[in-house]
Amino acid sequence: MANERTDTKGKTVTITLVKSVTGFKDNQEVVARGLGLRKLNSSAVHKDTPEIRGMIHKIRHLVEVK
Repeated sequence: MANERTDTKGKTVTITLVKSVTGFKDNQEVVARGLGLRKLNSSAVHKDTPEIRGMIHKIRHLVEVK
């Protein structure tokens, strides 16, 4: 039995860092690094899970999501 909350059926989300983390709280930089975003305009592809969505929400003013 698959849990509906975590079953994403192969969906992915592409995250691009469009604004520098400099000048924002340190924990926001840690979240960006955790998503694999190292430099400005870098992108990372992740499975669309609630955990990833929560991380995106924390730095939503710094990233673009497709």
